[in-house]
Amino acid sequence: MKRPQKRTKIYTHAQIVDKLIGKRGTPEREKYEIDIRTWQIGDSIRDLRKKRKLTQEQLGKLAGVQKTQISELENSPGNINMETIFRVFSALKVDVKIEVQSEK
Repeated sequence: MKRPQKRTKIYTHAQIVDKLIGKRGTPEREKYEIDIRTWQIGDSIRDLRKKRKLTQEQLGKLAGVQKTQISELENSPGNINMETIFRVFSALKVDVKIEVQSEK
């Protein structure tokens, strides 16, 4: 006699994040969302630098910052200095646009 198969519940990414991190508006969720955005900036810098075949040291010289700052931006961008980001993107010859939206 066959046993009834156990059904696996499928969750969306949003449901998993809500359960594990917290719902939108909670401090934990807000920190998570900011961390994700800063990692995306770091990944963008790394990808653009590699496409232009630059080392971290070369990019640092072009941007007027230390190699360690480039490394920190790419690998652990938790404490991002906006001036440094603009200098790096400018050295990479990339236009940066920031959109600010207020909640209604």
